[in-house]
Amino acid sequence: MEMESRDGGSVFAHIPKVPEVPLYALQVAYGKDPSPLKLNLGFGVYRTEDGKPFILNVVRRVERLLVNDMSNFKEYLPITGIAEFNRWSARLILGADSPAIKENRVTTVQCLSGTGSLRIGAEFLAKHYPQHHTVYMSQPTYGNHPNLFSVAGLAIKTYRYYDPGTCGLDFQGMLEDLQSAPSGAIVLLQAWAHNPTGVDPTIPQWEQIRQLMRSKGLLPFFDSAYQGFVSGNLDDDAQSIRLFVADGSECLIAQSYSKIMGLYGERVGALSIVCKTAEVASHVESQLKLVIRPMYSNPPIHGAAITAAILKDRDLYNEWSIEVKAMNDRLISMRQRLFDALCDKGTPGDWSHITKHVGMFTFSGLNPEQVAFMTKKYHIYMPSDGRINMAGLGPKTVPHLVDAIHAAVTTLCLN
Repeated sequence: MEMESRDGGSVFAHIPKVPEVPLYALQVAYGKDPSPLKLNLGFGVYRTEDGKPFILNVVRRVERLLVNDMSNFKEYLPITGIAEFNRWSARLILGADSPAIKENRVTTVQCLSGTGSLRIGAEFLAKHYPQHHTVYMSQPTYGNHPNLFSVAGLAIKTYRYYDPGTCGLDFQGMLEDLQSAPSGAIVLLQAWAHNPTGVDPTIPQWEQIRQLMRSKGLLPFFDSAYQGFVSGNLDDDAQSIRLFVADGSECLIAQSYSKIMGLYGERVGALSIVCKTAEVASHVESQLKLVIRPMYSNPPIHGAAITAAILKDRDLYNEWSIEVKAMNDRLISMRQRLFDALCDKGTPGDWSHITKHVGMFTFSGLNPEQVAFMTKKYHIYMPSDGRINMAGLGPKTVPHLVDAIHAAVTTLCLN
């Protein structure tokens, strides 16, 4: 009798095993490390100073209110989600006085966080945007961005963004690459607190980008995951997007509430498409429903209900704004503390970019060999590109990180 093959005759036996997604592999390795000194600076989540998961007080309060409200239900939502959530999400990003909102030129649909919003937008563009099926995104960009657009059948190209020499923005290179892009191409822009670099254009630079893109007929697609994590003010951080909307032209905006409300596991997000007319917006929404329906049919209730309750209530909104400001202030203080400690240690190199960068992340300038050294010798876990999640640091862990960076830099020279 012939012995059964090791794969049991599976019809899936031909499928190769692929490596774990690097960031998630990093999480697994961190979880298995028994060292009391281990430090996780990889995953993009906000933490307390002690490295513990952080839940906003306003979120806890609203959850209690929702639980005690006996009128709440668990029925399916419409395909586009909670109407109140959509309306207030558009107001948050575009402003309460936005002409586009007043003229009903904006259609907003609730999606599965920022990732889901980008994915729905990509699928919509692949089906209904005939001008150009190429998306330009920054080099580097968030690791999942290429996947979200390529799986929809869109081609991926990049524009220069980060300058390793200055640890800042390669603005001229960015303009040159956008100028060379074909008319009608889609351009993915991170609205603020760029992931992974922590480098943002200034408002005058955003205005130059806007003028160039409009003159070339390029379609902006904004990714907004960190509103409030640059200036500490929700409206001030929205200026880049509002510049593009104010000129009356069209754009797409993906929003995430994972970081700014700490609703990571609730998967709360929205996709807004700003159109030329109210009639076009109505047509666009009808087609968005046809994109969403075969994917997940309709979104979940709980996280969006929390978000809507906070956005529509003046007192809750103000309480949330204060908490966002406090989170941002802590990120800034960690940047300053890390920079000061590196200077006090006499660590070779110019570390001023740490305080110049904004948001949750900073490109440290460390190379993959140095990162591997820090993981092996100091139990510090971070992506091989040297990106540091500043929210993963606290006063007690900064000295350990500085010791690791100092050892890595003096042992293994910077590229």
